[in-house]
Amino acid sequence: MPEVYISIGSNVEREKNIPAALRALEQRFGGPLRLSSVYETAAVGFVGDPFYNLVAGFSTEESVEEVAAALSDIETLSGRGRGYTKFAPRTIDLDLILYGDLVRWHQKPYLPREELTRYAFMLEPLAEIAPNLKHPVSGETFAELWAAFDKTGLEQRRIEPPWAVR
Repeated sequence: MPEVYISIGSNVEREKNIPAALRALEQRFGGPLRLSSVYETAAVGFVGDPFYNLVAGFSTEESVEEVAAALSDIETLSGRGRGYTKFAPRTIDLDLILYGDLVRWHQKPYLPREELTRYAFMLEPLAEIAPNLKHPVSGETFAELWAAFDKTGLEQRRIEPPWAVR
């Protein structure tokens, strides 16, 4: 059964939308989810309110297409519109970043998610909950990738929002 990792982010009503998305993920895929800490991260690619970001992991027997469709449904139910620019405020953003060791670049969802090693808001929380897991292409562990990440100017910090139960 593949281990799936989802990057979760919100900068619109984030105190409401992140817990709602976590509940929806647990209802859809079962729980408990393996959760990273929550990180407050400056908006990337646009000027806007900071995001809350984290990574959730779970095992599933569902296909990659079923998981991707479920994530899209949860985003839609949270009020996320479609057709907006890539770098814009989000009620909720659920990105499938890993589906086991699947490498798939010929059709969506592309896996592993290309931005995974480029954005700290994906890489740091993944390295926190799966430090010894290896990137399916490079073979490096996520702890190694995070240790080598250029943190110059990084605006990201762990926080403990009141709804985060650890």
